[in-house]
Amino acid sequence: MHQLSQARTLGGVGALLMLLVWIPPLGWVLSLIGAVMVLLAIRYISDAVEDRSIFTNMVIAIILEVAGLVVGVAVLVETVLSTIGLGIVANYYSGGIPAVSLPPGILSGNLTGLIVGVVVIWAMILVSAVFVRRSYESVSKRLGVGMFGTVGLLYLIGAALTIILVGFVLLLLALILNIIAFFSMTDQPIPQPVPQATKPPSMM
Repeated sequence: MHQLSQARTLGGVGALLMLLVWIPPLGWVLSLIGAVMVLLAIRYISDAVEDRSIFTNMVIAIILEVAGLVVGVAVLVETVLSTIGLGIVANYYSGGIPAVSLPPGILSGNLTGLIVGVVVIWAMILVSAVFVRRSYESVSKRLGVGMFGTVGLLYLIGAALTIILVGFVLLLLALILNIIAFFSMTDQPIPQPVPQATKPPSMM
């Protein structure tokens, strides 16, 4: 199928570009372009195998991840700015002498804000990873490329372990295997079994 051929090229190149996120100064731009290419490849696969859930699950995953990052970063920024502001006020009322410490209540409140921001980002990325895995599991079954299932599983485990930083290694591995998975695609999906119609009971 022409759509699957396009998906193989777009997905493979896009997944490769996503690996460049760590390369300054434009790595994040190339990674974003790669992510869009991968999403378009998923759309082509979804249309080719006539399974809308493949694309829908991936879109939901992206929305959740972006929403989590926006909310989490907003909480973190607000907490940091609040801490800086309180430090300036404390410094002013201490007669210009740099403030060594802030009241324990304020410190604990700001620490709570930082924790909440990190947890929000982590939780939304984890939920997003669930939908990524669903999408890739469906792709794996419909195209017969087991590597997609492995990518989805690694992405889910990696997202769960990012809270202790180990997960970033698994996410990197998932990105690498994603390239292999897309370039392993064929131009034909696996034929799905046709459900047999049940015969009405004979009247004897």
